[in-house]
Amino acid sequence: MRPPLTRLKAGDCLILAAGCLLTVFLAATLWRGGAADKAIIRSGGKVFREVPLSRDQTISVPGPLGVSQVAIHKLRARIVSDPSPRQYCVRQGWLKQAGEIAVCLPNQVSVELSGGRKKYDSLNY
Repeated sequence: MRPPLTRLKAGDCLILAAGCLLTVFLAATLWRGGAADKAIIRSGGKVFREVPLSRDQTISVPGPLGVSQVAIHKLRARIVSDPSPRQYCVRQGWLKQAGEIAVCLPNQVSVELSGGRKKYDSLNY
């Protein structure tokens, strides 16, 4: 009895390689979110402001712990500074695609990008 790998023929290897390339291509194209066109900034669970990403600006957002700074620059958004102790939302960096979100839980501030197609259908907590 021959080992399993020696039973593969050239055509089998070609089909496997094509399947792998197709899987990588589909994952890269279908799992991306669309282009974002605006940022929705929330404070205390309520919409604080909706701003277009086309205009560069810095926005101060009040929260229970203090003021968070949100920057909009070159069609991207990020939380630049926040009074929260661990700074997870600041470390998240630039948000670029629709559906991306940065949340500062202790200060109850969040930034979500909206527009085109989201990366996900829904979120559950």
